[in-house]
Amino acid sequence: MSSNRSEQMVTRLRSLQAAAPDIEASAVVSVDGLIMASALPAEVEEDRVSAMSAAMLSLGERIAGELGRGGLEQVYIKGDAGFIVLTSVGEEAVLTALARQDAKLGLIFLEMRRAAEDLIKLVG
Repeated sequence: MSSNRSEQMVTRLRSLQAAAPDIEASAVVSVDGLIMASALPAEVEEDRVSAMSAAMLSLGERIAGELGRGGLEQVYIKGDAGFIVLTSVGEEAVLTALARQDAKLGLIFLEMRRAAEDLIKLVG
């Protein structure tokens, strides 16, 4: 992937976080588990986020298919310290966002969907 496309993805991630300030970190991860672009704080390990995001996306797709729920759109995890939301970016990538505990999830879902639509053009 060219650095220009990677830079454009990082710019889009930053605008996602500006539009939904409850998102503390975000990344675009390939389905193989490799970071394509990230806007993660220094204390968050890129490799860990990328590997777990790819694994959750794969598991979510399998569960949705096996249980007859159709194609996977989103994986949502709630912990006592906040949320992790994963949204497909086409067939090749996933958008991962880490959000605060008191986040407005409707706004996050909306902004992530918009970002995924923009990112799909850069991933392909």
